[in-house]
Amino acid sequence: MEFAGLREDAAHLRATFQLSERRACGLVGIAVSTFRYQRADTDERLRQQLIDLAREKPRYGYRRLQVLLAREGEVVNHKRVWRVYRQAGLSVKRRKRKRLVRVGRPLEAATQANEEWAIDFASDALATGRAIRVLSVVDACTRQCLALEADTSFASRRVTRVLEQAMQEYGWPRRIRCDNGPELTSRHFLAWSVEQKIDLLHIQPGRPMQNGRVESFHGKLRDECLNVSWFAPTKDPS
Repeated sequence: MEFAGLREDAAHLRATFQLSERRACGLVGIAVSTFRYQRADTDERLRQQLIDLAREKPRYGYRRLQVLLAREGEVVNHKRVWRVYRQAGLSVKRRKRKRLVRVGRPLEAATQANEEWAIDFASDALATGRAIRVLSVVDACTRQCLALEADTSFASRRVTRVLEQAMQEYGWPRRIRCDNGPELTSRHFLAWSVEQKIDLLHIQPGRPMQNGRVESFHGKLRDECLNVSWFAPTKDPS
């Protein structure tokens, strides 16, 4: 600690140059009361308690450990807990976030229908404020919207059901271009694409224009429908 170092400096000056206590403290810039103060070593018990709790809960930070201490009847100031916690080397190590790496797949000219489909979600809200999502499926060649499904949430199985309905009407696509949303990178969706023998073209994160055809469709959808419409929730017929 800083004051502990200053007290040591003052003590060294007194011993070396035979200075008075007041003179030595004035030279290093601390009060005499600070020099004379001797904190009782009461942190050892707290330190051991924190170490024992951290072994049981290795992912708990100092505030959650303080809650556990309180449950055991120990009332300790959070600043003191933080100081002893750090001195004991108990800081929780942050887990390094895995970054998704995708190779860029530039847009390719589609020369026939069902050569490539593009899918993505658009977001909007009901009159009540509840968020909704709109799943769009667009043919890259004809630019026809093959499916347009709206709901408050979409699981990957719901996405594949929408695609299968479109496939029954329009035929099987050779490949599907999409982003890296959880619905489109799930095990179910990946296994489904392998089973259907459809190539998946995942765009790079943060590069929506690599899926520019469906983004262009969403621009028109928003201008002509979402931004000019007021959607009310459907009443339960029961």
